[in-house]
Amino acid sequence: MEFATSIPTLDNDGSFGVYVARPEGAPKAAIVVIQEIFGVNAGIRDKCDLLARDGYLAVAPDLFFRFSPGIELDPDVDEEMQQALDYFGRFDFDQAVKDLESTVRWIRREQGVPKVGCVGYCAGGRLAYMMATRTDVDASVGYYGVMIDQMLNESHAIAKPLMLHVPTADGFVSPEAQKAMHEGLDDHPRVTLHDYKGLDHGFATQFGNRRDEEGAQLADKRTAEFFAKHLA
Repeated sequence: MEFATSIPTLDNDGSFGVYVARPEGAPKAAIVVIQEIFGVNAGIRDKCDLLARDGYLAVAPDLFFRFSPGIELDPDVDEEMQQALDYFGRFDFDQAVKDLESTVRWIRREQGVPKVGCVGYCAGGRLAYMMATRTDVDASVGYYGVMIDQMLNESHAIAKPLMLHVPTADGFVSPEAQKAMHEGLDDHPRVTLHDYKGLDHGFATQFGNRRDEEGAQLADKRTAEFFAKHLA
């Protein structure tokens, strides 16, 4: 897709597109929506639009811009799923956190919205966790974040509220990884984990075969209440 707005990188060595959804009035806060491995596709844009209707400035940066700017993929199409998995293998998460941090700075400085949260899905769920450990974002939510169990040594740095949605039948996050997440994070005063028994990866996607309606609505309700509390 083509983006109407672009943001410079932290190092000023380039810029990347962002999808922006604005509320009707002044935003009560802003939320950075962090893509899955499928780019800023229709589902991510719809999540932004829904947040804007709820009064937030919603911004989804194109984190794949370094190797495939503007790409949109459909997880229900086998060839596109394989392409997305290839991108995942090439994706630099540490660099993506810097791009997300520049998005937060742009929101605060250029848009004048001081309170900023983030919500991410899949790879974006891991990035939401990394945002909580590495940046000053005000509140973070991760859905079915991958490889968080490998980054629990960063949990001491979590200074602002973090919520993670964990489907117990996640094909990309093993039961052992989920157990490690609970053991490492359940006692953290700023972290809340919610399990979704029997649900699989991608259950809260806006569109497509992966969505579980009941689970998605429950998780999204919890997310809405979380942001209402911590971005007020």
